[in-house]
Amino acid sequence: MTANAPEPTPFRERRKQPLRSAARSAIDNYLADLNGHPPGDLYNMMVGEVEQALFASVLEHTRGNQSKAAELLGLNRTTLRKKLRIYGLLD
Repeated sequence: MTANAPEPTPFRERRKQPLRSAARSAIDNYLADLNGHPPGDLYNMMVGEVEQALFASVLEHTRGNQSKAAELLGLNRTTLRKKLRIYGLLD
């Protein structure tokens, strides 16, 4: 690790830890792992990673019911299905 790179933040999964804290830890660790190299398309990469995890968890929670998942997410079912196809989460 270089002298300028921040020390990686340990990820601690806790029920009361705000989601933004977990995301911040993951982002800080990712940037530290780059070891000074510039990230490419960081925004789209992060949004894609979070969306994929969110959709997978919500689908599991709704036992695969896409209508319930779309409602829970506040999305149109067609939009959800499009995203599920993008992330390879459709059966």
